[in-house]
Amino acid sequence: MSTNPTASADRHDTPDGLHSGARPPGKEVPVRSVGDLVRAAISGWLGTALEFMDFQLYSLAAALVFSQLFFASSDPGMAVIGAMATYGVGYVARPVGAWYFGRMGDRIGRRKVLFYTIVLMGSATTLIGVLPTYGQIGLAAPALLVLLRLLQGFGAGAEISGAGVMLAEYAPVRRRGLVASLVALGTNCGTLFASAVWGLLLVVVTEQQLLDWAWRVPFIASAVVMVFAVWVRLNLKESPVFEARGDVADGEVVDDEQIAAGEAPAEAEEFAEARSLTVKSVAVAFLLRFGQAGNSGMIQTYLITFMTVFLLLDKQLSTEVVIISSLFAFATVPVIGLLGDRFGRKTMYTIMSAAGLIAALPCVLLIVSGVTWQVIVGYVIIHNLGVMALASMENLTLPEIFGAKNRYQATGVVREVAAIIATGATPVIAAVLVDVTGSWIPVAVIIMFFSACALFAAIWMKEVAGRDLTDPRPAM
Repeated sequence: MSTNPTASADRHDTPDGLHSGARPPGKEVPVRSVGDLVRAAISGWLGTALEFMDFQLYSLAAALVFSQLFFASSDPGMAVIGAMATYGVGYVARPVGAWYFGRMGDRIGRRKVLFYTIVLMGSATTLIGVLPTYGQIGLAAPALLVLLRLLQGFGAGAEISGAGVMLAEYAPVRRRGLVASLVALGTNCGTLFASAVWGLLLVVVTEQQLLDWAWRVPFIASAVVMVFAVWVRLNLKESPVFEARGDVADGEVVDDEQIAAGEAPAEAEEFAEARSLTVKSVAVAFLLRFGQAGNSGMIQTYLITFMTVFLLLDKQLSTEVVIISSLFAFATVPVIGLLGDRFGRKTMYTIMSAAGLIAALPCVLLIVSGVTWQVIVGYVIIHNLGVMALASMENLTLPEIFGAKNRYQATGVVREVAAIIATGATPVIAAVLVDVTGSWIPVAVIIMFFSACALFAAIWMKEVAGRDLTDPRPAM
């Protein structure tokens, strides 16, 4: 019997007991050229890079200058809290954007919605760079900043999920993992670019120049990336899977009124009646995302603060380990994508989440040692196993779990709800536990917990590699 997941995936049982070959009928999937696939890949990479660049630009600005520019207060601590609270507003808007734009993407197509999200997200970021400060217009300044952060998060909520869906539906069946992994690479590129721009500014301008005008440069310059991404998406064809859906006519989904009146093709009625979600599909997708997002919050956010505040390591070392590990991730992400194509998502998720679970304790011990090379090795290993390897598979596996009927919306909402719970609460909980216990042990335990969540979901899930993405039903 073949061990290739793509050879057997079309025979897996679906939730209603039918085989995937018995799915509601659709149309023949249009053929896309290599050039079309390249444009889709560049589009996804650019959008994700812009999303993470936008948020990294703001997080660094909030830490460096925004408390002084937008939140006037006699208490510097309160000003910092105001800047960080505004940072969090963007994350609150993400699930709403995922629901709104995801639903739209399942109705009118992926291409149009990805155009809307990139324009909204990119424009909000650019406009932050031209905002008047508190000293110029008073309380209206932070109010406008909050508004732009809400718009930025609203657009970003459906950006990375939409890019993953688009690439999964564009890519050749046996190369979906590799192609969709480009979305995860975009996160690295955006973070590194934003960090590099701010690092350069801190070197070439004085502190007063930074406060006077230089802080605006990174935000305004982000417009260049947005314009390029918009141009690419204007020349991008619709997802071939969306066009092949049984309920799509002339590029849009046939509405319920037409179906009820008997004015729609028979396949559209069968497609519309297909079961769109199951408890298992939502639970598995949620836990896979919850595990990766929780590890991201711990490793990419809290662990850096832990190293500088609790372990009193040099701040430069904390910055260097992030850059070094991100560079390693440029190899980790596509390799894991390729292995997922070869051995299947279930197998690779099981192996990588188990490896992250086992490696958590020794890696934290290496970091706690304070020895430079051990800190670097420990961080690189746990970051690449617990965050980047899972991100590589996540951007494809979640779209594969859900059916064509509501893939965009389901993927986006699950991603963002799981992320806001995991990344919003985890760093705070970790900080409290470390402060109360005075120990590093809670750090290792929390990382192990999130890896265990992903491992449980991986064991529970069915294999989804190579499944028919035009099927309206979920994979399990």
